[in-house]
Amino acid sequence: MAKDVKPTRKNLMQIEDRIELSERGHDTLEKKRDGLIMEFMDILDQAQDVREDLDDSYDRAQNAINKARAMEGDVAVRGAAAALKEHPELTTQSKNIMGVVVPQIDSTGVKKSLDERGYGVMGTSARIDEAADAYEELIENIILAAEVETAMKKMLEEIETTKRRVNALEFKLLPDLHDNKEYIEQKLEEQEREEIFRMKKIKAKKEEEEDELAAEEAEQEEAERLPADD
Repeated sequence: MAKDVKPTRKNLMQIEDRIELSERGHDTLEKKRDGLIMEFMDILDQAQDVREDLDDSYDRAQNAINKARAMEGDVAVRGAAAALKEHPELTTQSKNIMGVVVPQIDSTGVKKSLDERGYGVMGTSARIDEAADAYEELIENIILAAEVETAMKKMLEEIETTKRRVNALEFKLLPDLHDNKEYIEQKLEEQEREEIFRMKKIKAKKEEEEDELAAEEAEQEEAERLPADD
């Protein structure tokens, strides 16, 4: 890369400015990467807790629905499920975590009271109510898990992108810029030495010419005095 750079002081100043800017950018990206990793670790801890809650609520929901089927039969369970008139609604918003936009999911109508479920209270047993409660809790945990794991995925993608940018600056751009700077400085030093050597030669030649001229003038003066002495 250094071979493509003309060794001029203007280019040297431009490269020094780019080095300073790149080093500041590198420091900023490193801080961002470290901050993102810390945020990611917090979300990861939360995701593990959410996953455990999700697994537990899934097991409880399965046990509850199996008991309801055993006690009431599939027809009664399906009838209770079909009686539901209002389904849950989801709305998504976004929040910013160190420049990363992650989703925030809000749900309404997941948890319902007995009269909101649509089936007759007198025509069903507590087993169906327990199954409904368990599945409503499961749905809430699924929504939370989706929010947390999507945020975790986006954070991880941003960490990888930031790491690539840090590495590109640290191992590619900055070394190339420093190589170019060193190349130009060496060439400018060579040019300066050559200029000093050239100027010394010119000065020496000028002094030699002045000495020769002075000698000629002295000889001429001497020659002009000789006839007068005779």
